[in-house]
Amino acid sequence: MNSRSIHLLLLLNILVFTAYGQASKSYYGKVLNQSNQQAIAGATLALPQGLSPVASDTLGFFYIKQLPTGEYTVQLSAIGFRSKKVKIKVSAEQLNLGSFYLEPSQEMLQTVEIYGRKEKSYSNAKSFLGSKTETNLRDLPQSVSFATKELIADQGLMRVGEIVKNFSGVNQFTVYDDLSIRGFRVNGGSSTQLVNGMRSTTGFWKQPLANYLERVEVLKGPSSALFGNASPGGVINRVTKKPLDETKRSLSFGIGSFNNFRALADFTGPITKDKTLLYRLNIGYEDAQSFRDLQFDKNVVLAPSFSFIPTENTRLNFDIVYNDSRSRLDRGQSVFANGDLHSTPISLSMNTTGDYLNEQTYMVTTSLNHNFSKNLSFNASYIKTGYAEDLNEHRSSNAYAVDGNGKEIQNQVARQVFLRKRKRFMDNLSAYFNYQIETGKLQHKIILGYDYAQEVLPVGGSQLTANGFRNKDNTGSISKYDPKKKDLYKLDDKGNPVPNVSNFDLTDRLKSQQLQDISKYFYTSTIVAPTYYNLNAFYLQEQVSYGALQVLLGMRYESYKDITGYKTDKETNVYQHKFLPRIGAVYTVNPQINVYGTYVQGYNPQTASAIANPNAGGPFDPLESDMTEFGVKSAWLNGKLQITTGIYQINQKNSLFPSPTVDNPDLLVQIGKERSKGIEFDVHGQILPNWSIIASYAYNDAQILDSKNQYEVNRQKPNAPHNTANIWTRYTLKHGQLNGLGIGLGANYVDKRNISLEQNQSIPGFTLVNAALYYTVGKVQIQANLNNITNKTHWIGGYDYIRLFPGTPRNFLFTLGYTF
Repeated sequence: MNSRSIHLLLLLNILVFTAYGQASKSYYGKVLNQSNQQAIAGATLALPQGLSPVASDTLGFFYIKQLPTGEYTVQLSAIGFRSKKVKIKVSAEQLNLGSFYLEPSQEMLQTVEIYGRKEKSYSNAKSFLGSKTETNLRDLPQSVSFATKELIADQGLMRVGEIVKNFSGVNQFTVYDDLSIRGFRVNGGSSTQLVNGMRSTTGFWKQPLANYLERVEVLKGPSSALFGNASPGGVINRVTKKPLDETKRSLSFGIGSFNNFRALADFTGPITKDKTLLYRLNIGYEDAQSFRDLQFDKNVVLAPSFSFIPTENTRLNFDIVYNDSRSRLDRGQSVFANGDLHSTPISLSMNTTGDYLNEQTYMVTTSLNHNFSKNLSFNASYIKTGYAEDLNEHRSSNAYAVDGNGKEIQNQVARQVFLRKRKRFMDNLSAYFNYQIETGKLQHKIILGYDYAQEVLPVGGSQLTANGFRNKDNTGSISKYDPKKKDLYKLDDKGNPVPNVSNFDLTDRLKSQQLQDISKYFYTSTIVAPTYYNLNAFYLQEQVSYGALQVLLGMRYESYKDITGYKTDKETNVYQHKFLPRIGAVYTVNPQINVYGTYVQGYNPQTASAIANPNAGGPFDPLESDMTEFGVKSAWLNGKLQITTGIYQINQKNSLFPSPTVDNPDLLVQIGKERSKGIEFDVHGQILPNWSIIASYAYNDAQILDSKNQYEVNRQKPNAPHNTANIWTRYTLKHGQLNGLGIGLGANYVDKRNISLEQNQSIPGFTLVNAALYYTVGKVQIQANLNNITNKTHWIGGYDYIRLFPGTPRNFLFTLGYTF
């Protein structure tokens, strides 16, 4: 860490302790769990005199200002506890109102996240992601990064890929639903992205929208012991908004750069007077153009959610998220073959006017929580995901055009056309018992569970492909050009082979992007091979607490079945079995500081379905990984500001690498080893009640240690920057004539990255500066976001210099919101 970083940390500490001194002048009290004396975060104290409710922080403290002296009876409530009325006595001589105790209700045992979150801050004290039980993040022996809906709204974000800039060790790999976590790739086409802790899948091409999300969180490192096959870098979990037992309604409308328009609605509350039936409805509409040529995105999102509470021991949730998306598929920017990144504008794309990508995605989730007794509960959740794709695109052939001698033409890119339709369906069922018991001084949380998942790409998927070069008689096409056999090809007046699909001329993009007659191309038809896999898994986990020490022990047995040659006369069942251990420990040094350590293992099958290539060869052994991580989690300013620091090393073996032959150009071999190690630092929360902050720094050394391709060995992996950092802070004025005025300011730094190790290509690092203004008058909020203020030209990722993904130049978003 350099001297500048140290100075910034010292300044942050000064601000923290200065704010602590200011905040201590409030009336304050503490809310505790009656059964174990532990602090309760997020408890709500409903105040009289028409004052807004206050909520307890992560250490259980709440603070009250501007309440006249006297004695009051107020309502105290918290999710998972029985509400009750308590008396508080406010006097000028006594700032400490004392401790208040709540009795746990049956909801304390829930392990499916089915309760709406009432807190309104950048902080989130608890999660179900890391242990499948409601656990304080400080008590989880693994690193978790998150962004709440408040942060997402303040930054004016609409997509998950934009949100991850706030997470240490996470960055975009491309503009698609495609990320890198600690140097390992994670994307929506795999099962390593979760929705409410359940396995889901998307179409890869589009980032999930965020208007229906409560928060986005990342569990770092292998998580196979919890969720089955997963990336060693971590998993992304999207937590949807849940119904609340109080009526809240909001509307917002936004307009911005590049003809961007969005309209969002969020309604929630009880349907019945006894609050046994609750609802929430999120609606989103987006119609946005882009700084990229011919790109647009139109989305309609409907996300209803219902909670049914027939008794105090049973709760049932039902959620639907439906997204209809109309767009074009952006395959990136191409530059001249000399490698000059500025030889073409960042707006340049390979598309033509007639291209389109239409997608429909739905996720249907049902969750049940039932309590048999104070100590025993049963939880089950089922999610069904459906995805349909209809694609028509012109794109590069991942190569430059060639002349009659087979040499690259510097200013022309070879193109191809894809016409494709396919569908994908995924089911995931998770059921488990949760049992809590005390044996002497030991407290136990025991989970015994079963998971089932299956993914099917059904019959009917197919693709038409037009590429290569026209034959001499102009009656068909030849996939590759051989300058030694010119007499087989149709040649132009310069002696160059005539492509089946016209080349893209980088010096005349308007002509290349005009509407094309796709009926004039010669196509080959291929089947999108149907695939099927399922898994059955049993797991046992125990969280043991003894004083200041907490230990987490877990074991999962998983049986993975893949059918090669699915729906053909060559169907073959391929099985893989795996035991996956997990161990971690957390020690509470003092009320502010916890230290933790963990060791976990992971795996990912490499069967035909998993690698989506039936011609790859094999069978292959699964990817195997392990991680060791140590760190410190601390809470300051009465728990309002949380700081996490961790160091880690991840090892992975059995990686696949291309080994094409004349008979099989898709053949893969299995010899690879990879290692990622680094350090991460995260800060989030409040310095003052009206001053919020989130910041992070990550150093990641992600290298390929063993590969068939020697140029890859000991090189930093593609799209894995060594250094990333971010900061975002919001300050709101609470008094005077400017009451309700807020300002947000932030910056993001991403280091230089490799994109193609084979061609020794890289993209430069960048720093972006963003700002926002907020003004709230009663129920109306006006918001203006200005991003990339310095108009920095940058690239967020890429595969090579033909497929670069530039970041957005300077842009604005103006939002008008109304809450009622």
